[in-house]
Amino acid sequence: MRRALLLCAGLLVLLSASGWLLWQRRRPVPMPPGLSFLLEGRYVGRFAGPGLLLERAGVSEGMRVLDAGCGTGRLTVAAARRVGPAGEVVALDVGEGMLGRLRARLSREGLGNVRVVRASLGEGEFVGSGFDRVLLAMVLGEVRNRERAMQELYRALKPGGILSVTELFPDPDYRRPATVLRLARSAGFRPEARYSRFPAFTINLRRPA
Repeated sequence: MRRALLLCAGLLVLLSASGWLLWQRRRPVPMPPGLSFLLEGRYVGRFAGPGLLLERAGVSEGMRVLDAGCGTGRLTVAAARRVGPAGEVVALDVGEGMLGRLRARLSREGLGNVRVVRASLGEGEFVGSGFDRVLLAMVLGEVRNRERAMQELYRALKPGGILSVTELFPDPDYRRPATVLRLARSAGFRPEARYSRFPAFTINLRRPA
């Protein structure tokens, strides 16, 4: 009897989790600030750490970089250090809770080359331009209008600039490489490079010069 109850309980948990994942994929919502620690853990750091992603994107001194869906600044801080005082990082996120933590982090780090912007991707709220690089790490699936978001990011880049998209499994909002490429091509991007090391991948997409 006890074994049957445990089995039923396990099935209920599995069904509930599956239902939540399906709901999240159909009606995505940004990660709550209270769960941001998940992005700072060893698993994410090993396969999608800041140094690795900035190296893949080719971020260098003096560049203007947009960290789209920056969260609490996992990539923002590393990018700000890499571009140096001659460069600039714009940290974009829809969640004020995330941005509040980022501002505190920037204050502790003493970084003055970061501009924090609250806006939603794909909703026509962000009109920035002139960026050398755009970073979109584990964010695409959280955006409701992904087609419009890709168009916004295309316009945000300089001609010849690169959008670097990273996805990590088993993120509930994980999007496959084929999906990323389809959205990118429809916005006018040209695939530049692809880095695959399961469970993560990065695709660099260039705005033609």
